[in-house]
Amino acid sequence: MLRNLRPPVQPSQVPSFSSSGTAPAGRPRSNWRNNARRRGGQPAPASHTGRGPAHGSQPVFAALDLGTNNCRLLMAVPQAHGGFRVVDAFSRIVRLGEGLAATGVLSKDAMDRAVDALAICAAKLRSHKVSGKRLIATEACRRASNGMEFLERVRRVTGLELEIVDRETEARLAAEGCGSLVDRHADGAVLFDIGGGSSELILVDRRKHGKGHSGGRLISGLIAGWTSMPLGVVTLSEHHGGRNVTPHSFALMVEEVSAHLEAFEERHSLADIWHPARTHLLGTSGTVTTIAGVHLELPRYDRRKVDGIWLSDGQIDKVINDLVAMDYDQRAMNPCIGRERADLVLAGCAILQAIRQVWPSPRLRVADRGLREGILSELMHAAGVWEGEEVRARP
Repeated sequence: MLRNLRPPVQPSQVPSFSSSGTAPAGRPRSNWRNNARRRGGQPAPASHTGRGPAHGSQPVFAALDLGTNNCRLLMAVPQAHGGFRVVDAFSRIVRLGEGLAATGVLSKDAMDRAVDALAICAAKLRSHKVSGKRLIATEACRRASNGMEFLERVRRVTGLELEIVDRETEARLAAEGCGSLVDRHADGAVLFDIGGGSSELILVDRRKHGKGHSGGRLISGLIAGWTSMPLGVVTLSEHHGGRNVTPHSFALMVEEVSAHLEAFEERHSLADIWHPARTHLLGTSGTVTTIAGVHLELPRYDRRKVDGIWLSDGQIDKVINDLVAMDYDQRAMNPCIGRERADLVLAGCAILQAIRQVWPSPRLRVADRGLREGILSELMHAAGVWEGEEVRARP
């Protein structure tokens, strides 16, 4: 059902800067703001790859997202006007939710893979002396009967204390992370995040809330509602099969997702806002970034060429049709897919296809950013690092 999002986290709920990097009011002692202005006052792009230049005494913030399929960590320092610069990142496919739909529990092998990845994250966090962090777990841990037991093991082995967030929080963080890519001239957009175990959809209505910023935030004030489906690339591929997908089995996946979306649309008609010429889709997930990479025929995935790109209806159709026509080995040979995603990509395409059927749009914008960037944005806002500045959309 369509719901209003609760207000974002308040400063008291967010870890403060360490004493070595803060003034009494929680502001950094370093002059990073002035340095950023001398460099031209523009925020640095939020890159997912590698380690940035030395950050000295600048406060470091960290966001960790343990999902059904991936374990991801992002660490960054604030820049002027609502921007931040990534200083370290980590991502590994762990398939924590493998077999969960059938058994209701996290398997030993899946937990072992996740703990190994989280141990690397813990070492990175220690090496950067992080000032503020938020570490979240999503659908797999929400759904599993042994989810809390697993997180206790994580705490014992790695020292990391993860919180299981609800779907509402997950939707809000996704919106915070990529909402600045909503076309400022559009009436609205449907923002979607196709995950491993669930998929979130957020309605952004610019007509109702205006086109300016709300409380210094880039997107929260524009969110009209959200919904979440208990369907993701892992759950859908396990149900219908992901390796050997035929046009018929692909159509069945689309049909299953469409049933969830159409029930949502019937209860809360978006016809008054959804006009293809004045609205668009915005996707953040491995599915849409993979489709973009395949469309661009990249020899290897390159975030800089994918994040923010617009895809037309015809371009998306061609990529999906080509992928459905391929067998598993052919998909695995594509450098933007690989063997780790070859059995999941068509499930993601089916979810995207269902979204496009319910909300037809001639264009879709691709976001290689999401939950982690949303966490970083909320942490930095709550810590007051951009207080008194005009917050601009990150490039």
